[in-house]
Amino acid sequence: MSVESTIIAMAKAAKAASGKMATCPSEKKNKALIRIADKIEEASSHIQEENNKDLELATADGLSDAMIDRLTVKDATIKSMGDGLREVAGLHDPVGAVIKSWTRPNGLEISRMRIPLGVVGIIYESRPNVTVDAAGLCLKAGNAVVLRGGSEAHHSNQALASVVSRALKETGLPENAAQVVPVRDREAVNILLKQEAHIDLIIPRGGEGLIRFVVENSKIPVLKHYKGVCHVYVDESADLKMAEDICFNAKVQRPGVCNAMETMLVHASLADKFLPSMGKRFKDANVEIRGCQKTCTILTDASAATQEDWPAEYLGLVLAVKVVDNMDQAVSHISEYSSDHTEAIVTSDYSRARRFVKEVGSSVVLVNASTRFNDGGELGLGAEIGISTSRLHAFGPMGVDELTTTKFVVFGDGQVRV
Repeated sequence: MSVESTIIAMAKAAKAASGKMATCPSEKKNKALIRIADKIEEASSHIQEENNKDLELATADGLSDAMIDRLTVKDATIKSMGDGLREVAGLHDPVGAVIKSWTRPNGLEISRMRIPLGVVGIIYESRPNVTVDAAGLCLKAGNAVVLRGGSEAHHSNQALASVVSRALKETGLPENAAQVVPVRDREAVNILLKQEAHIDLIIPRGGEGLIRFVVENSKIPVLKHYKGVCHVYVDESADLKMAEDICFNAKVQRPGVCNAMETMLVHASLADKFLPSMGKRFKDANVEIRGCQKTCTILTDASAATQEDWPAEYLGLVLAVKVVDNMDQAVSHISEYSSDHTEAIVTSDYSRARRFVKEVGSSVVLVNASTRFNDGGELGLGAEIGISTSRLHAFGPMGVDELTTTKFVVFGDGQVRV
């Protein structure tokens, strides 16, 4: 079959499977998720062997350290996949839930009920775990899913796809409810984005270039985030030890992900005390600091920040630092340069914390906690399918609820409109 024929056939099969998934009982969906988890763990050696093929090719092709980190499947990755699926299986089933109801003066009983989106197409780079996380969440929410991973993860994704397919068959769910595009040809993405008759939503996960390409070329609605320019503001009332630990974790714990801190804002009243200690800790961790003029005066080994640094998503051990005179400046800076992803404040002042939460409009706003917590698993959603910064129809980490929509259900007893 040609690439076009393959993609069209997959989209049609997914549409047919979505009708069966929409009415699938919770118990059956949960059984399938647990079976997938078990079989992934049983196939751990094979999956990692296939992943090693991808890693060898990625290294030879000169992929960045951040991309290779996302591509790597370790024992911990396998465990995380299994744990995530079991956690999703244990979540409430949103399908059929009535989220609101009311009665009209004419006696009509109105309610809004959650229903699946239908067929979700997911286009992503690296991260083989997305194959499992996305399949699990879509199945739990009664959807079918077509997954198109990057060519750099081809062997890993095909190994995972075969496991998922076998588990679905063994538990009586339609095998085509979760499919992975089997071809590397990049034309597959263009064809997938034209299947508006069969696919209801596209979710791209990856770099800004991929997401902009999808948005510009898709005939299907796209739920997106372009990049994660995340800020931590160290307020004048901050506990400095707490601030150090939060900022260090937000930048260093895993710098190549979208919820890592990219800019640290520091109140001027504590910059002379906070920055030398914080700067040394970052230097010991090989973090390059690009600072404003005040920052460079205090940290003499910092590089001068340029205008391009403030909206930058480094995805590595580089950090922009700016000293601000007050909270107004901090909020203004975030408003100008944020990607609406994640922002945090470190403060001991409750009223200032509440003001920050109210005035900063990103998808997740944290008080006295690391930006690294903007993650579906960390927020109790189970494995996430992505983080939306587009506000429609979801904003922030997307779990099972965000993979549904609602319909109106009306009960009457013979009413007619006059």
